[in-house]
Amino acid sequence: MKIASILAAAALLPPGAAHAPTASMVMAALGDSISSGFNACGWYVTCASRSWSTGDSSDVNSHYMRLRKLIPEIDGHNVNLAVPGATSADLVGQAQEAVAQGARYVTVLIGAEDACKATEKEMTPVDVFERRVGEALAVLRPTGARVFVSSIPDLRRLWSLGRTSLLARGIWALGHVCPTMLADPTSTAAVDRLRRERVRGRVMAYNDRLEKACLAYGPACRYDGGAVFSFPYTLRHVSGWDYFHPNGEGQRALAKVTFEAAFPVGAASPGLSGAGAV
Repeated sequence: MKIASILAAAALLPPGAAHAPTASMVMAALGDSISSGFNACGWYVTCASRSWSTGDSSDVNSHYMRLRKLIPEIDGHNVNLAVPGATSADLVGQAQEAVAQGARYVTVLIGAEDACKATEKEMTPVDVFERRVGEALAVLRPTGARVFVSSIPDLRRLWSLGRTSLLARGIWALGHVCPTMLADPTSTAAVDRLRRERVRGRVMAYNDRLEKACLAYGPACRYDGGAVFSFPYTLRHVSGWDYFHPNGEGQRALAKVTFEAAFPVGAASPGLSGAGAV
């Protein structure tokens, strides 16, 4: 077991908490359908066991499963508060519940549903998104909880991957899946190309604000540096039920990418005792 990983996990513990009650070892997932594990194990159902964050499936090897090997006290104290369809407007309520549950480590992945609307006009304004995320993190800050903030996946990459698949296109149309990005997927008209670029730009702007909010939280928050947005996922990572949500393999990839961003390993691992630590 790498020393850096042990030190990173130990950073979750409050001072002098080596023998603290197990209640102080709670971890919680905040966010939307991605973190809830939606469509990761069945037809349009939530599958929390396969969440990249708090899932307990060995197939996914989530943050919770990885940390459980390092911090036995966390066993059985994984709380998934993510809700399919949730937007940044729901994040404060989730954060309040995490505080009520005594969470010491909290993951946040939010924003896809703020961008995935019927029309561009309905997308959450960037300043509103930033304010909502900041308010949610402000709820967590007094508790001293460690926070990991994930970037939002690149939705345009999903369009690029699925636009040549007849099945994906059919499911997107039938299910009205993320119309701002995925409507008329085969169109090369300027109006549609520009629409996709604007939606991608909105997601990138959200990610910038997520990073800003994490920095404002202080040294107990780590942003993934755009690792999830940049991850080169393929259709094998996406549920065949909707060609949108991560399947089990996608959740496993998310768990790996985000955990490496949260807990860098190696002799030169930054942030284990300073700014940006988790």
